[in-house]
Amino acid sequence: MKEQFAVDVLICGAGAAGLTLAIELARRGVSFRLIEKAPQPFQGSRGKGIQPRTQEVFEDLGILDRVVAAGGTYPLERHYRDDGSFTDAAIIEQTTPTPAEPHHLPLMVPQYLTEQVMRERLLELGHRPAFACALLDFEQDPQGITARIATADGEQSLRVRWLVGADGGRSAVRHVLGVGFPGKTLGVRAVVADVQLTGLARDRWHRFGAGDMTRQISLCPLAGTELFQIQGPIPLEGEVDLGAAGLTRWVAQRTGRDDIQVQAVHWSSAYTMNARLADQYRVGRVFLVGDAAHIHPPTGGQGLNTSVQDAYNLGWKLAAVLQGAPDALLDSYELERRPVAASMLGLATRLLEAQKRGEMRRGREVHQLDIGYPGSPLALESPERSGLCAGDRAPDAPIRGAAGQASRLFSLYRGTHWTLLGQGGERGSLPPRPGLHIHRFGPQGDWLDDHGHLAAAYAPQLGEWVLVRPDGYIGAIVGADEGWRLEDYFLQVGLA
Repeated sequence: MKEQFAVDVLICGAGAAGLTLAIELARRGVSFRLIEKAPQPFQGSRGKGIQPRTQEVFEDLGILDRVVAAGGTYPLERHYRDDGSFTDAAIIEQTTPTPAEPHHLPLMVPQYLTEQVMRERLLELGHRPAFACALLDFEQDPQGITARIATADGEQSLRVRWLVGADGGRSAVRHVLGVGFPGKTLGVRAVVADVQLTGLARDRWHRFGAGDMTRQISLCPLAGTELFQIQGPIPLEGEVDLGAAGLTRWVAQRTGRDDIQVQAVHWSSAYTMNARLADQYRVGRVFLVGDAAHIHPPTGGQGLNTSVQDAYNLGWKLAAVLQGAPDALLDSYELERRPVAASMLGLATRLLEAQKRGEMRRGREVHQLDIGYPGSPLALESPERSGLCAGDRAPDAPIRGAAGQASRLFSLYRGTHWTLLGQGGERGSLPPRPGLHIHRFGPQGDWLDDHGHLAAAYAPQLGEWVLVRPDGYIGAIVGADEGWRLEDYFLQVGLA
């Protein structure tokens, strides 16, 4: 008798990672339950930077325009000297969009607004998180997982196929698994607070005491709100007054000004910075994503972005296995994403050291556009080529349809399907199949590369095939006489 499951996937944690995974599963028709132990959505701005690569993810999820409308761009930084004079400078290296990289600058969107947009998108897809619902315990066996959860109506037992821990740095899922979380405490304790204040203009990010850890403080206007975010290091020990009066005194001590008055505190936190990485991302039928798998200092604006991309990577793979792909496909999640987190932890730690010296400047390294999976078992390339390779991010390019309409490669990629691009070649040389969209470029194709942007980004050879994964990375590149290799690849990812 076939076992009955309440849902296919139980997601613990309704932050950015859990919401991304829920959206991914919802648009693929996978049954799931999204639970969150907090009684209500997070109301702070902790992760406020949306990097260009995450903007591409949000475009695919159908929420980019809403996220942009909810926030804005980063202002210039105003650095104040002890004598009250100041200089203005861009903290973010200024670049221009290109056909291959249309999203070129980080956005500033307070985390609670980003997650609000994500919840709205999830509701459009027919789902919503269950708040005040906590995971108590779980056991797994070869067929599934039995989870105990606490709800307002009492304790429940759920039988599910897969469990995903998106429940933060103190993850209950990771704790039950017994997965190690090695790393180090970085010797920095800091305050972050979202406040209403008077005395500062909103057209600059105000910084005082650069290079002095006993005096540093920054006050950043939060795009999309009337709030400022206050940040600054504090002593490792001792109480800190996070009320309006206490923060006003702290700001005055750090800035030497008594005209900056905190009127109200909307959210605040005092925390110690750590850099930690889970030993494993998968244990049987259980996965860790986001802060449950990695925590780091906030420098560089990497955390929320890495968490979203963890879930974006895992979502299509879970759906594929549930639809018949080999279970081994899920092993590629840890193989691909854990090295990314290890690199991100190193970057954030280096930027923290630069910030201590008052020298931090963010360039291309924080945009996450160069992240790829060249060593992945899902990267097939035959014959090997230079330039763009299997495992790399698939670039965008303006294109024109055979009927004359203008479009973009990203428009072809948008959705839950795989995309196969052929340069020339005969129609029907590779048969269609569910979940795969096939497009040919050239005089007899359905799309034209009028301005050579596809050629510049992909450098395709005549008869070559480029297979793009659902998450926007190149899965395979094969030559005209190597098309047969794709059949084995399709079996590997559930496209047979």
